[in-house]
Amino acid sequence: MTDMKMPAAMAELRPGLGEIVSQGQEIAPYFAALLSSRHGLRIVVDNREERVTEIPPSAGTVLSAFDGATIYERAVGGFGRVDVGRAARELVQGVSFEKYTAHDEPERRGDFATPMQIDPLELSVQEKLDRCRALHQRVKGRDARIVNAQMSYTERNEHSVFASRSADLAQRVQRVHLFMVVIVAGPDGDVRYDWEIKSGSAGWEVLTFSDDEIQKLVDSTLSLLSAERIEPGEYKVITAPGVSGTICHESFGHGVETDMFLKERAKAAHFIDKTVGSALVNIADDPSRAGGFGSYFFDDEGRMASPTQIVENGVFRRGITDLYSATALKIPRSANGRRQDYSRKAYARMSNTYFEAGTSSLNDMLASVDHGVYLDKWSSGMEDPQGWGIQVTCHYGHEIKGGRITERVFAPVGISGYVPDVLQSISAVSNEMWLDAGNCGKGHKETVQVASGGPHLLLTARLG
Repeated sequence: MTDMKMPAAMAELRPGLGEIVSQGQEIAPYFAALLSSRHGLRIVVDNREERVTEIPPSAGTVLSAFDGATIYERAVGGFGRVDVGRAARELVQGVSFEKYTAHDEPERRGDFATPMQIDPLELSVQEKLDRCRALHQRVKGRDARIVNAQMSYTERNEHSVFASRSADLAQRVQRVHLFMVVIVAGPDGDVRYDWEIKSGSAGWEVLTFSDDEIQKLVDSTLSLLSAERIEPGEYKVITAPGVSGTICHESFGHGVETDMFLKERAKAAHFIDKTVGSALVNIADDPSRAGGFGSYFFDDEGRMASPTQIVENGVFRRGITDLYSATALKIPRSANGRRQDYSRKAYARMSNTYFEAGTSSLNDMLASVDHGVYLDKWSSGMEDPQGWGIQVTCHYGHEIKGGRITERVFAPVGISGYVPDVLQSISAVSNEMWLDAGNCGKGHKETVQVASGGPHLLLTARLG
């Protein structure tokens, strides 16, 4: 297990949290404290410049009390015992909690940390910069048409402690992300780009690129110089795992964050236990998944990480919750109460959201398509939780002809449709899967780290 490396001020306050929580519980049956410290680093290396910047850090304490209808909170910058104790007393003053009985919760105690072979906190900034420089050198001279190559490294270091009547928990979550972009120019001045990403809740060991992977990226970027626009229409489509994940994220991600149910902003609320896709469709959200960019050991409301089955064999079973939405809707909680930082409220948020693997091989799926499109890589997605429309833009796709992927490239390619129609058209699901990393906002704010993905999907969709 990796060293917790907990900030000194947080470690100093932690032993006293039990007393602070006990005093709060004398008035409020549900009373909890969250200590949160988040910091990070970005390094960018390209042909023109090098930049090393600190991600703005945050460190503070959140105190929460609940009366069954309203969550009362007080945030305190830092971890000073006197300031936190005073805020705890002020939080419950003048509030009546007599009508609410807190539910008994299982005892939860333990310290957890992301397993790593190469801990980023044990590497100097200079060592990280040198690694990015070395990768840049391996890429930039591979073809005369490469006009720029950029390496963008990000690390996010999160430490948190949660204490309540039944919990004494601590975790260190380490996330790393390396974004490699190649930009090329054709003889007529056209400029195209492509990228590859390595990431995870892990250490530097997951950020290595082989020569074959680098060359594949260069070749795919060059192929975009001859890309065509696709003729709009309905096609047989095979989605790469990243594209599958974006469909998942936009269709049964945001739309099943159950605070949206309370606001009557999600059509999914009216489809519980109803068929929303083919029997091959299974969708889960799992913050406990090892190595996922959206993984953690417990959420910001002290719920231990565990998977939630959102769609089971084509039937929508449930959404994901925070404490408030689960209580208001009278449904079981999931471990999805997440904050951007200690100064923001908790919302029901995705973690690692994905289609589960099926039983088909990619080769068999391709063999079943006489003419269609293989969608290689997504670039953006949009969802309409109220109307349940979905739109996913793919950076490019390849023609499928006679059961084989050809060298004919289309770019960009958009998928659009009504969510149940898209999911019900799925006729095969491959037996392997992987996840893509991302940052996800609640609207235009409240950013958290997530992952989405899945296997290859064979479906029918309108492309344009």
